[in-house]
Amino acid sequence: MGPAEYFILVLFIALGCFSVVAAAWNIDWYFQTDGARPFVRQFGRNGARIFYVLLGLALIACGVAGFIYW
Repeated sequence: MGPAEYFILVLFIALGCFSVVAAAWNIDWYFQTDGARPFVRQFGRNGARIFYVLLGLALIACGVAGFIYW
């Protein structure tokens, strides 16, 4: 595995951790971005928080699985 693959996997894990922390701490600016606004409108604030925790966990799982199976 080359440096680019390591970088991508570390990026997946870092962004997943960031998403989980932002959702757990209910960071206002994170949920007021243009990317999060549709989810807040669709699911409500708490639903969007759950969605972003699940998304973060999925990103972390993909990054870890990449390190394990590659």
